[in-house]
Amino acid sequence: MPLHQGQQKPDTDRHSVNPFYGEANPVSGMVEAPPKHRLPDGPLPPTTALQLVHDELMLDGNSRLNLATFVTTWMEPQAGILMAECRDKNMIDKDEYPRTAELERRCVSMLADLWNAPDPSAAVGCSTTGSSEACMLAGMALKRRWAQRNADRYPGARPNLVMGVNVQVCWEKFCNFWEVEARQVPMEGDRFHLDPEAAAELCDENTIGVVGILGSTFDGSYEPIADLCAALDRLQERTGLDIPVHVDGASGAMVAPFIDEDLVWDFRLPRVSSINTSGHKYGLVYPGVGWALWRTAEELPEELVFRVNYLGGDMPTFALNFSRPGAQVVAQYYTFLRLGREGFRAVQQTTRDVARALAERVDCLGDFRLITRGDELPVFAFTTAPEVTTYDVFDVSRRMRENGWLLPAYTFPENRQDLSVLRVVCRNGFSSDLADLFIEDLSRLLPELRRQPHPLTHDKEAATSFHH
Repeated sequence: MPLHQGQQKPDTDRHSVNPFYGEANPVSGMVEAPPKHRLPDGPLPPTTALQLVHDELMLDGNSRLNLATFVTTWMEPQAGILMAECRDKNMIDKDEYPRTAELERRCVSMLADLWNAPDPSAAVGCSTTGSSEACMLAGMALKRRWAQRNADRYPGARPNLVMGVNVQVCWEKFCNFWEVEARQVPMEGDRFHLDPEAAAELCDENTIGVVGILGSTFDGSYEPIADLCAALDRLQERTGLDIPVHVDGASGAMVAPFIDEDLVWDFRLPRVSSINTSGHKYGLVYPGVGWALWRTAEELPEELVFRVNYLGGDMPTFALNFSRPGAQVVAQYYTFLRLGREGFRAVQQTTRDVARALAERVDCLGDFRLITRGDELPVFAFTTAPEVTTYDVFDVSRRMRENGWLLPAYTFPENRQDLSVLRVVCRNGFSSDLADLFIEDLSRLLPELRRQPHPLTHDKEAATSFHH
């Protein structure tokens, strides 16, 4: 979560209270407007408090028009009913809510089968608050297994984790928090993610694992997981180093199994030790829920699993968080039950079709050059064409916001910092009709942007809008 500072000046601002906010008497709620930065002295009527918060939230963006986020912004009303029934259930209280715990166990089993675990009944896994926590747990397991194998050298030796420079920021957090050296493969030319041979070259006896990304947040492309495993196989033949792979499938692990069935990236590859995904991304569930799975129980060191005597029950847990609502886990099970494989295939294929068609229409405008085309994740990135000099991607992002579209613009990392792009994330609920409206608004802006004397963005860092 972001860190916030308290109020830096005396709290003289107060909410304005409309007389109509009162329960019955129009002036009953008008005694004193509540302060904004300290607790009010007394209570407010519930309708007054509701309206004050509701009015302020109207200034937030429309989540359905947010093309930056991968997070689900639409679910069926029936899912909302189930979530409302379960929002007061604490997932950690498995003894108190055994059926909710059972639905979590079924979800893990379904994912183990979906990701081709050798024996789905032997795979172990858990729900998390999202992919970031799942990645932390997977990283902890990699580090602990490495420490066990190198007990004669650790803690003197410093462990390292190999990844592409395009990884989600949670991996940088993991390396920082757990004192692991981050070894990152830079981008080169038109390769915007990890190169398998370059990753293998960075490995040594202190490498706890290599992270492969099934769906880069920078451009939506899949990293070549099978090629990565093959490169590490060759490394083992030469050096004896046996380096496990973790697949960060935050988005792609809920896309590839349904519409890229011939792509081998999961537990079919013996070197893949663990996989994570976000249920609240292409798992089609509201935030926040993620999943972490290990090939077998041996991949997850037992000493990381806490067995807590909680409310009268013996409860094995592996988590950074403790209390959290059961609503999202129940919604995930509902979605699995509701859609099945064919339903997921239809949803993800439709989303990819929308992404590919919209990418082609952006390409046909003539002012832009596509970086990706939405044919892996339903995500594509594009930049301005070389001959465009009067505006840049940050101008486009700013002007599209005027029409309600949250279209992120950002600069690529090390070795390709010369490249700034716009990215469109297509999710379930972003229909072809909305895509039509998007292209109409973008087309309408181009004549004005072409008339600019030069790009108007002075501080690209301040203009950057990039949300994972």
